[in-house]
Amino acid sequence: MGAARHYQLLLLLAAAWGPCFSGALRSPQRRWPVPYRRFDYRPKTDPYCQARYTFCPTGSAIPVMKEEDVIEVYRLQAPVWEFKYGDLLGHLKIMHDAVGFKSSLTGKNYTMEWYELFQLGNCTFPHLRPGMDAPFWCNQGAACFFEGIDDAHWKENGTLVLVTTISGTMFNEMAKWVKYDNETGIYYETWTVQASPDKQSIVWFDSYECSKFILRTYQKLADLGAVFKKIQTNYTSIILFSGEPIYLGNETSIFGPLGNKTLAAAIRDFYYPFKPHQTVGEFFVDMLKIIDRVILNRQFYLFYNLEYWFLPMKFPYLKIIYEEVPLPIASKTSFGV
Repeated sequence: MGAARHYQLLLLLAAAWGPCFSGALRSPQRRWPVPYRRFDYRPKTDPYCQARYTFCPTGSAIPVMKEEDVIEVYRLQAPVWEFKYGDLLGHLKIMHDAVGFKSSLTGKNYTMEWYELFQLGNCTFPHLRPGMDAPFWCNQGAACFFEGIDDAHWKENGTLVLVTTISGTMFNEMAKWVKYDNETGIYYETWTVQASPDKQSIVWFDSYECSKFILRTYQKLADLGAVFKKIQTNYTSIILFSGEPIYLGNETSIFGPLGNKTLAAAIRDFYYPFKPHQTVGEFFVDMLKIIDRVILNRQFYLFYNLEYWFLPMKFPYLKIIYEEVPLPIASKTSFGV
């Protein structure tokens, strides 16, 4: 369940570049974008979920810094799966983000990032397991902190640049926030969903992935008084375009004993072409099915906050953007350097 599932996302990207469901009621006066749900604790992962590449293999606890330490903060960005495919996805501006720290007292470097426990394909599409009615998701994401910064990885095809300097006190306050954020924000959400490509468009759903963690981290540092440099910072978003989403229900209400069997079958049928592919022939057959459903019939079933939604898809259906999100402005409250 590793690299083969990466191609599921590439399948949909390829389909986007190359009958509307009416059985559910639109929810009146719903808040958009739908707020990302946070949880009281992180559940244990199911043994069925397996990563081809071990999550955070050299991870360590975030150290407590001395209050008088001066810590440099670095923006880190490189193409997704750069370790395997080099700059291939960099040409599509599909980038992974992280943040680096360097202690002036110890000289030690650290990297912090947030990503999928079981790779991107598993977070984006479910498994259809024999004997199980509901799609099975392996979609947790989490923060990873480890000593060292791989300069070559970030510099060769990406970015490694100083963005601010903070005190040890600010770093320690940030570390407390990271613990809370990581324990309550559990599930990876690949897609941003909005009504149109216009900058003022309604956003139906916000993604929750690596770049959003970095943006939250920068904002926390700014709230603590960090002053960021005046540099341009761009981030990747993968956007689906749809009309107003239709709420369908959760796993129990759709797939349970009293669930909607017709809707359950439609959701399973939608996800079937996104399964891992064993042959080139299967890949192209399923790509045609995806084109038929997502583009020709304008259908997409979204799983968000452990609930299912129907998206009435609209042109241009899907787009990858790499746009600037400015660095935050410091708060007047400061844990000064």
